[in-house]
Amino acid sequence: MNNAIKTMRISPCSAQSVELDTGDELVIIDPQGQQVSDLVAFERTELEEYLSSGRSLDYASRMWLTTGDILYSNRSRPMFTILEDTCGRHDFTLTPCSKDTFKIIYGEDEGRPGCEGNLVAALAPYNIGVDRIPIAFNVFMHVAVDADSGEFRVLPPLSKAGDFVRFRAEMPLVVAMTACSAGQSNNFNYKPIDYQVLPHGTD
Repeated sequence: MNNAIKTMRISPCSAQSVELDTGDELVIIDPQGQQVSDLVAFERTELEEYLSSGRSLDYASRMWLTTGDILYSNRSRPMFTILEDTCGRHDFTLTPCSKDTFKIIYGEDEGRPGCEGNLVAALAPYNIGVDRIPIAFNVFMHVAVDADSGEFRVLPPLSKAGDFVRFRAEMPLVVAMTACSAGQSNNFNYKPIDYQVLPHGTD
């Protein structure tokens, strides 16, 4: 992780967006440990092309993606390569939490916007609305699946303070990231997420 590059902070229960050029690197950091960041991405010049869970898992032939794996778009083109991963456990199956999530799972009458609503707010300058938010690459999220029944549980993340994932953009991208709002995802301790952008050619 390059400490000379400016580190940006996503406040708890919020999201930010950033533009990347081909070859830029994005580093997502868990500064305090046990926090999740929902990551979505769109091809910058053709926003109908988006980061695809189904394509990425299909081509990797496994559920847990880490260093060396490629994240593909819905058009089967590489969007990201994972260059470095100090945690090693993330999720690419569950959709971003929403007002309905908090109502159905947590019993909240006045649902918060959750990661879905926060992603929509961060992507508003690009006119990307709620119906276009795909399944996110849930950085640091720990989902355990029973091999026999298929039952799954969301467990506290395995990430420790300072853990990070470093991605390389394989096309021009609009990216949005959250500091997750769902208690099951972060052990009911809502914390920030940090990130860095390393422009292509940075030493």
